[in-house]
Amino acid sequence: MGNLTTPKRVQKLQMALHAKAKAEAGYRFYALYDKISRGDILAHAYAQCRSNKGAPGVDGQDFADIEAYGVERWLTGLIFSARAASVSVKLVRRSAIETRPG
Repeated sequence: MGNLTTPKRVQKLQMALHAKAKAEAGYRFYALYDKISRGDILAHAYAQCRSNKGAPGVDGQDFADIEAYGVERWLTGLIFSARAASVSVKLVRRSAIETRPG
């Protein structure tokens, strides 16, 4: 990864999540959006992907597109999108399933 070092705040989160997962093997992390939508986490993830020469995503957007748009601006939009996804409520349509005798 070149000369990329993980920021202390990102390391702290990684260590806390790792410790929790190791301490309680059956624990399920249900609410991670608040953690991954942090600016420092997303900026570091972007820098890692950039240093690895990562491939474009399913939307076809590559690093040149992001840099032309503005990395800070793009990351800010990503933060808002991630936070909006964490608070959006998905409606579930429920219906009764009838069983008929064979």
